[in-house]
Amino acid sequence: MKALILISLMTSSIILYQFDKNSSISDWRIVDDVVMGGKSSGEFYINESGHGVFAGFVSLENNGGFSSVRHRGTFEIRSQKNIRIHLKGDGNAYQFRIKANSSDRHSYIAGFRTSGEWEIIEIKLPDMYPAFRGQKLSISNFDKDQIVEMAFLIGNKKEQKFQLEIQSIELF
Repeated sequence: MKALILISLMTSSIILYQFDKNSSISDWRIVDDVVMGGKSSGEFYINESGHGVFAGFVSLENNGGFSSVRHRGTFEIRSQKNIRIHLKGDGNAYQFRIKANSSDRHSYIAGFRTSGEWEIIEIKLPDMYPAFRGQKLSISNFDKDQIVEMAFLIGNKKEQKFQLEIQSIELF
């Protein structure tokens, strides 16, 4: 019986965010290229199915080109080494980003392409590389014991509409 309990503890997951019709999204915020003079516009809302929806338009006007939605909160990482995101995209490429410390200027990044169908994206935390303003940094990949911010970003160097529907984000 002890072996089963140990296996259960080793494979446990931590829900970072589970969206439903009653989810408050006040702790999610949009950050677009308008902070640098761009013209992109994103929004975040809960749809009728209870999923978080990140949608909008990326503009290249005024050297713009990105939109993001970010959530701050501290999540301790124990034995989990992966992120699992249940989502439905629009066929576009996105980035999932995390920060280990609120004072960090850089984020750790993993890119993924959506299929247009509901799918599960799995990301290995040690594969997430550090970058700041689009430049990869020469420091180690993610090896921290906490996450204090997570974000989704679209910035594919082209003007485009986008929509990413998110059901859940978890550590496993």
